[in-house]
Amino acid sequence: MNELVQRLSKGNHPVEANLLPEKTAPALKESIDRGYVHIKFTNTKGGTDLGVRLDRDASNLNEANFECQTGKIHLVGDLTLNYVKVRCIVNIDLETLEGTGHLEPVEVE
Repeated sequence: MNELVQRLSKGNHPVEANLLPEKTAPALKESIDRGYVHIKFTNTKGGTDLGVRLDRDASNLNEANFECQTGKIHLVGDLTLNYVKVRCIVNIDLETLEGTGHLEPVEVE
């Protein structure tokens, strides 16, 4: 398995919502509504920015108040990183737009 995927699959790592042009909770909500978010693992060399297609059924937004920028969200989605299919699982605090997350390799049938 790829070294980066292997490292991000062990334990939880610091992440942030990578939003442009503005880093706000409402901007994150717009990305979630589109079903695609950018998550940055910040503890890799230069950071690892991943585009994640969300799994709405596995994600949880119940504690979120995007207008007040309070609460926490649980996002889950799939992507391919360095030719390895993975599931990205992150928890993000809406006040800071930072949190923790990890990858889980997906078995290909």
